[in-house]
Amino acid sequence: MTDAASAPQVVEPFPLSTLRHSVAHLMASAVQKLHPGVQFGFGPSIEHGFYYDFDLPEPLTEKELSKIEKEMRRIAKRSPAITKSTVSREEARRILEGWGQEYKVEALDLIPEDEEITFYTHGPDGAQWGDLCEGPHIDSFQHEFHFKLLNLAGAYWRGDEKRPMMQRIYGTAFWTKEELTAHLEWLEEVKLRDHRKLGTDLDLFSTHGEAGAGFVFWHPALGTVRRCLEQMWWDEHLADGYDPVYTPHVSREALFAVSGHLDNYGDMMYAPMALDELPYRVKPMNCPGHVLIYKDRGRSYRELPLRWAELGTVYRYERSGVVHGMLRVRGFTQDDAHIFCTADQLAEEIAGVCRLVDRFMKTFGFEYTAYLATRPAEKTIGEDAIWDRATEALQQAADSIGLTLELDEGGGAFYGPKIDYKIKDALGREWQNSTIQCDFNLPERFDLTYTAPDGSQQRPIMVHRAILGSLERFVGVLIEHFGGRFPLWCAPTQVAVIPIREEHAEYGRSLVDQLRRRGLRVDAMLDPGHMNKKIKAAQKDQVPFMLVVGEREAEEGTVALRRRGTREQQVMPFDEFLALVDRLVATKSMELA
Repeated sequence: MTDAASAPQVVEPFPLSTLRHSVAHLMASAVQKLHPGVQFGFGPSIEHGFYYDFDLPEPLTEKELSKIEKEMRRIAKRSPAITKSTVSREEARRILEGWGQEYKVEALDLIPEDEEITFYTHGPDGAQWGDLCEGPHIDSFQHEFHFKLLNLAGAYWRGDEKRPMMQRIYGTAFWTKEELTAHLEWLEEVKLRDHRKLGTDLDLFSTHGEAGAGFVFWHPALGTVRRCLEQMWWDEHLADGYDPVYTPHVSREALFAVSGHLDNYGDMMYAPMALDELPYRVKPMNCPGHVLIYKDRGRSYRELPLRWAELGTVYRYERSGVVHGMLRVRGFTQDDAHIFCTADQLAEEIAGVCRLVDRFMKTFGFEYTAYLATRPAEKTIGEDAIWDRATEALQQAADSIGLTLELDEGGGAFYGPKIDYKIKDALGREWQNSTIQCDFNLPERFDLTYTAPDGSQQRPIMVHRAILGSLERFVGVLIEHFGGRFPLWCAPTQVAVIPIREEHAEYGRSLVDQLRRRGLRVDAMLDPGHMNKKIKAAQKDQVPFMLVVGEREAEEGTVALRRRGTREQQVMPFDEFLALVDRLVATKSMELA
């Protein structure tokens, strides 16, 4: 794949995001030329390109994208200039109503009263196309640039599933042809690694309309991957002094009223159910349950810190338009834990979580960036002084271990600030992952106390944290990160034993028995059948190691080792192979990822 970094360097006349936003406008003008009567939604620049939403009299098809591209080039060539005009709110409304653009009239009402109203216009005289837009835009389509329209999707107006469904066209643009080519090649690799495609190809998971959108069914192969992750998770947590807890999936609604979830997170919670003539809810988070365990009896400073961990399944009402494979779901298992500690212990407890995150991410080969997310502007609980203390504690903990924090202004949870991690996968994409949240508010709302050395009752501080985030999302990212080629220690099947001919099956069976006694996951391909077909099947299933055995191997106690993705075979003593596997599993090596 072409490396974009090696492409010729050019002086960009405008930022890339500005070019992409302008090309989105160019696309919208071409759509209107080809489809008179179209209604326009929004058309922003996004991370890897741009999109524009349309309400059309007739649905578009993928085949029409090339026609739209051709019209875009024609418009850009005939009338390259882009002009900006500032108008009054009243004039803007008159213009938009005259154009019959109902969505744009609604968008006008979203602009704060103290902001100026601007339009950007391009196109030939007498047929100019304009859009209500704050900009910025390039000054002319006369600059050299290259673009491609990519695909169609559906999107509700303003993300509200109760509003009309619009047609969204995605595209991308670059200043050079080389950059565009490299990006299109990257997109092809993204498609090949799509966890939904690999989920089907490798029989990993499924979703079912009969069960509802957003609920994942783990098949045996991916269930094995999950079991390995869970074992690693528990091993690491027990080593760090965490104790396991388990809490119910359903609780009285009153519990979530006290915690603040009902007021601040209610739109993400499922509707109440009536039990014993009282409203109950399925839990959206595990923290209220852990708080109740803490409150079950008096606590002493001698017990603190308490570190309680739970792989707890929670349920959140995600809109159907954003549900996406394993990456955005409605029911998921969060690798949750809560720490109850004193003020003196807080910085070191947070630092300990940071070190735990680092160990996990290095195991999977992820680079990461950490962000300090501060108090949101709306829907929060607690006094400013409490938020300031919590934010300072997070920063002190990061400083103590040399962890650099980028600022995410207003990105905190409703009950406290947090450190958020974004990991970078094999394709350079960032994913929101681990989180550490410092909370002075829930202990206050639930009146949590501990007995201090002087006999007084003091408030503990609560640290909410998740390392993987959710198992569903993390494993979905892993599938794409590894391209379905899991490292040996967590691969669904670790070794396939393949006899050359039927008479070699007995030796193969003895190897299978020894491998399984070591706890390895083995596909015993000992039935009659062609060796090459078995090798092909094992390669398709992404089995890390294939042991091909025949007469010589049986006589000498050796195996012909064939590694995933290769044609070469390496003959070695079986004991040497066992030592190799033991090392790779024990060290959780990425050697075969």
